[in-house]
Amino acid sequence: MSSGQNIVMGVSGGIAAYKAVEVVSRLKKAGCNVNVIMTKAATEFVTPLTFRELSGNPVVTDMWEEPKTWNVQHIALANWADVFLVAPATANIIGKIANGIADDMLSTTIMATKAPVILAPAMNTNMYLNPVTQQNLAKLAGLGYHIIEPAAGLLACGVEGPGRLPEPVAIVDKVAALLQNCQNLRGRRILITAAGTREAIDPVRYIGNRSSGKMGYALAGAAAGRGAEVILISGPANLPAPPGVSITRVETAAQMQAAVLAEFDTVDIVIKAAAVADYRPELVADQKIKKTGNTLTINLVKNPDILFELGQRKKQQILVGFAAETKDLMIHAREKLTKKNLDMIVANDITLPGAGFNIDTNIVKIIHKDGAVEELPQLSKQQVAEILLDKISTLLTKST
Repeated sequence: MSSGQNIVMGVSGGIAAYKAVEVVSRLKKAGCNVNVIMTKAATEFVTPLTFRELSGNPVVTDMWEEPKTWNVQHIALANWADVFLVAPATANIIGKIANGIADDMLSTTIMATKAPVILAPAMNTNMYLNPVTQQNLAKLAGLGYHIIEPAAGLLACGVEGPGRLPEPVAIVDKVAALLQNCQNLRGRRILITAAGTREAIDPVRYIGNRSSGKMGYALAGAAAGRGAEVILISGPANLPAPPGVSITRVETAAQMQAAVLAEFDTVDIVIKAAAVADYRPELVADQKIKKTGNTLTINLVKNPDILFELGQRKKQQILVGFAAETKDLMIHAREKLTKKNLDMIVANDITLPGAGFNIDTNIVKIIHKDGAVEELPQLSKQQVAEILLDKISTLLTKST
């Protein structure tokens, strides 16, 4: 960790707040500048004076207190942070962040920051495993928040299971890794496509697919968190735009082709995670087609192959594709890698439990141009996004 980097650390009200003291100490010893924000409940476990002495900065505990250093305090701290860490992150603060509630200094500052946010959950095992908490964590991971899995063991409440705050050294290592990643795409322009396309049959019906866009949106949020300028071109998706991402919404394959080609010459990296329809109806009815018989015949014509076209046109760009298959995964993925002149392809068998469309996890194989294959276990799509961006960053380093 290079010295002089700015960490805002949020401490919420759990017994694990005592471990946060060592986290601040280790961050300071690593040369970081640290400002601490405590919830009111956190002050019942550890005094603000402790964090003030260790950080060398005033500790914020009240949204309405007279600012000690900053003018508009939550905005100034939000802009100051290189990384925002919350440790421990209770079920309460996780729920607030996931649902956009900003009613104290910590939740308000998190809402205002564009820095990457790391959450280190710590709570009773049953609270952690509660479907509401798990849903909130999955939602935040999908939005680009970084979640540190809690450790398992005997908790202060006497229950044994997951929910312990990881050791301070592990938390600081996560901050260091994220700070390093924050720099590795700075100054790069990345184009990412996401979600499926819809090809109209008539004003009511369309041909589509099951893609939710979650993988592409996770990639866009993660890339923006690493400092890249991200252009997300998305088919229809019921997902919010990740923070700091420029989004263009399209519907058809032809619209996606036009939007991609308009940006292609100006970008360094293209990640084609969209599930683009291979075919579209030859004729689109002006009016709703009525039921007039037992069968309906629709002639389909081939859509443009956007990825193939990019492979023919690319110069210095790194080009990454996705292959979602139901059989012969490696055969089809390798063919696509070669035919479309890709630098890398991410292949997944959508028939596997935990992989495929409309879920929060994926099981993928990353195939490189030189033939090397990396198999990943079932991971969240956010974790897959971070690993893939690490591989792309390595390619960038080799090409410079």
